[in-house]
Amino acid sequence: MRRRAFITLLGGAAAWPLAARAQQAVMPVIGLLHPTSPDMLANRLRGFRQGLKEAGFVEDENVAIEQRWAENQMDRLPELAAALVRRQVSVIAAFGSAAVFAAKGATTSIPIVFGIGDDPVGLGLVPSLARPVGNVTGINWFTNELVSKRLELLRELVPATARVAVLANPADAAATQTTLRDVTAAARAMGLQIQTLNASTVREIRTAFATFTREPPDALFVAPDAFFLTRRMQLAHLASRHAIPATYSTRDFVEAGGLMSYGTNISDAWRQIGVYAGRILNGTRPADLPVVQSSKFELVINAETAWMLGLTVSDKLLVAADEVIE
Repeated sequence: MRRRAFITLLGGAAAWPLAARAQQAVMPVIGLLHPTSPDMLANRLRGFRQGLKEAGFVEDENVAIEQRWAENQMDRLPELAAALVRRQVSVIAAFGSAAVFAAKGATTSIPIVFGIGDDPVGLGLVPSLARPVGNVTGINWFTNELVSKRLELLRELVPATARVAVLANPADAAATQTTLRDVTAAARAMGLQIQTLNASTVREIRTAFATFTREPPDALFVAPDAFFLTRRMQLAHLASRHAIPATYSTRDFVEAGGLMSYGTNISDAWRQIGVYAGRILNGTRPADLPVVQSSKFELVINAETAWMLGLTVSDKLLVAADEVIE
């Protein structure tokens, strides 16, 4: 090999690491902020990455994802949000009202894409769905707005229901307050009595169910909550053990053995959040991205659990169900 060609090859070889480092340095970073942990959220994370891919971004190829999980400790969220700001992420994807408010309190300049189950205008996150303004936009998956429908479907499956226990997580104060307000109003309209039980830890969940031994309700309404999602197997098991028909906000609980759920396809909502994050990375301003309201709802029933509880699923519910798990 001639000396000049050899030197050229050496120069090219030396340039590759420099180019790789330069590319890595300019790779945008998305901060993901969530109140719980990644345990058993693989489908949702997969949906988020799929949304990014649809917008032209693949993790570790042309985008990085910096994850921050509060491990069910809500008071950690402000510091975790501040850490993402110090990291100088390009976008923050925040899930749940507590995480969104923490992110919003940490920055007014970094774009924030939220995923929440309540009205973002009512919460004060945006002044308008069509024109969010500022650095915040996202997805409302209508978890709380579907409370009345969930109660109606529960009563359809368990017609003799008169008293319903509501399991709520007081650690997420804003979401719990909204849920209890809506479920109380819906129950009053249907002539149902409500008993509220609070649980923010695994032990408190067990304690709440222990009260059913003395005074069992006719049915259980599990409030939409990120912590409860991570404990879905425990909740489904305890509901079956105490022979309490229970309704949940997402299909994850029914797949774990719960009786029934009605709500948004959350994995698809996470995909939409990924799409929005990708569009922002491509140069679109958050203020130019209207808040998306989920329109894809699903009723899922676990027929095996219904049989174990001695319940007959009516033809009306069978026809209405998007999926019946045998």
